[in-house]
Amino acid sequence: MTVLIRTSDLPAQRRHDAWKTIVCDTLGPLDLRIDPDAPLRGEIEMGRLGSVGVGRVRTSTPHSVHRTAGLIRRDNPDLYRVVLAISGSPRLAQDGRATQLSRGEFAIYDFTRPYELAYDSAVQLAVFSFPRDLLALPIDAVATLSALPIGAESGAGALAVPLLRRVATDHETYAPGSAARLSAVVTDLVGAAVAERLELARALPADSRQRTLLLRVHAFIEERLGDPDLDPGQVAAAHHVSVRYLHRLFEAENTTVAAWIRQRRLERCRAELARGGDEPVSAIAARWGLPDSAHFSRLFRRAYGMPPAEYRRTGAVR
Repeated sequence: MTVLIRTSDLPAQRRHDAWKTIVCDTLGPLDLRIDPDAPLRGEIEMGRLGSVGVGRVRTSTPHSVHRTAGLIRRDNPDLYRVVLAISGSPRLAQDGRATQLSRGEFAIYDFTRPYELAYDSAVQLAVFSFPRDLLALPIDAVATLSALPIGAESGAGALAVPLLRRVATDHETYAPGSAARLSAVVTDLVGAAVAERLELARALPADSRQRTLLLRVHAFIEERLGDPDLDPGQVAAAHHVSVRYLHRLFEAENTTVAAWIRQRRLERCRAELARGGDEPVSAIAARWGLPDSAHFSRLFRRAYGMPPAEYRRTGAVR
């Protein structure tokens, strides 16, 4: 990300004007309201993940930003924005609703309509900008849900929150091709979380629904790799689809359900073996759903070119 402003780099007397310029002109147009006598401390960074704008805001100074009708008439980018509370409790208000976000919650708002985002104490936020046509949601859906919290307790929100947090932390490390693909994943998951909140999942395009379902299936499998009885039938039943439809999802990834489960189990075992130690190989394999030692050894040799015990001795993963 590019650091737009870091107040510690500026003399105290210049901080308010510089912060206002960044907020109002670069991120806006917005109206900044802040006590002129308050010591200003904070940092704003901005970057891009494919078609999605990504920003981070850290500040310990209470203030607020406002998108007013007059500013909308002046310049009106066709965007939805999502704010994620990484720490602190920002307050977001739009369409007659207001919410105090808790850590790990996000909310969507429409940049083409008035809103207020306020900080009463220290906060760290991630802010994402989505072109409206990419988020694939009916306008009235966002109007119904704007400024309402979406958490990580269940459903698509449970996938979206940690992904948004991670993207805001290290998105600059992704190669351009990966960034473009990840941008689509982020967009789909945010759209799915909003749709779930409104019970509008059918409003999503078919390809977005499929990608989102596949991500949920991956997460389900990841949580249950230690169950040796995990199979396509169990995965399909948990997601209310047929086994045949589940297989079609994985065909698009050039693999099968069983092969994906096997690959993820082997990867977990490989990662543990690479760390060394003296725990029996059979115990590691059993922990990740492969209790048959001979079968595990054959699979591991086929995947990594050597038996698991030799792999651990040589530290070949590094």
